Amino acid sequence: MEKPLAFFLLLLGGCVAISGPSITTTAPNGNPEQIPARTYKPEGAGPFPAVVIAHDCSGLGPNSSGAPGRWADKLVQWGYVVVIPDSYTTRGHPGGICTVDASDRSGVTAYRRARDVYAALAYLRTLPYVDGRRVGLMGGSAGGSTTLASMFEPEGNAQPPAQERREGFAAAVALYPGCRMRFGNWRADLEGVYQSVAPLLILIGEKDDWTPAEPCRRLAEAAQNAGYPVSIKIYPDTYHSFDSPMPPRYVAERANPNSPTGRGATTGGNAEAWADSVREVGEFFGRYLGQARQDGPASTRP
Repeated sequence: MEKPLAFFLLLLGGCVAISGPSITTTAPNGNPEQIPARTYKPEGAGPFPAVVIAHDCSGLGPNSSGAPGRWADKLVQWGYVVVIPDSYTTRGHPGGICTVDASDRSGVTAYRRARDVYAALAYLRTLPYVDGRRVGLMGGSAGGSTTLASMFEPEGNAQPPAQERREGFAAAVALYPGCRMRFGNWRADLEGVYQSVAPLLILIGEKDDWTPAEPCRRLAEAAQNAGYPVSIKIYPDTYHSFDSPMPPRYVAERANPNSPTGRGATTGGNAEAWADSVREVGEFFGRYLGQARQDGPASTRP
């Protein structure tokens, strides 16, 4: 996407946290698997609430959009510990998957990445400065789809990670996710009910041509009508990646299942939507994770 890794790093209040822990996730065959992650914390002893960020399709390498860093900067200033697992680098996609066809993404699907965010949650609960009862999840684009894949009620105990879902994240935010997928009882044909295990907020742009808003509106409406805690806000005149500092631009090479040709999507920032999304996310996590906002620089990785 638009910004290099250096931009991602410099955003964190002057903190450069290039390396981070290796966390243990689970491969599809059930074997343990190590993936990189980055951890950031506020100054002080805690215990702090925390947020896991699922990165977008650009990953955390040299092609990163920088969005995980911009959100980590805000969250750390508000008093949250942040962990960002890297779902791509060790799985053959260090440059991201934004131009990779769906048939070549089998190793990094939203469901595979759901295991990664629960591994990050387990890691956070081992840290003495984290309140393990107050951990949220958020992600944008492919990370938003990962968020949705992580937050629905499991269909029986055999579906991993079933128990982790029920005792997992206290709240979640999905930024411009793909909602035309199967998530539990919610079907790709936009039927059924998305049964969220915790409060979920979806923020998306009206003009999004990569992950259109209408399927998400219908997902949220069906969930609300069934009594599940799912809310949505659709920003008018706004494209995909509205939290970007770059102006909207169309890139023909992007893989896009919602395009008639399967290619091409528009991304770019909207200052009003970005400012409002910061307010919405701050208030949402403040409500469900119980953390008052606080100002101050991020510290280095512990």
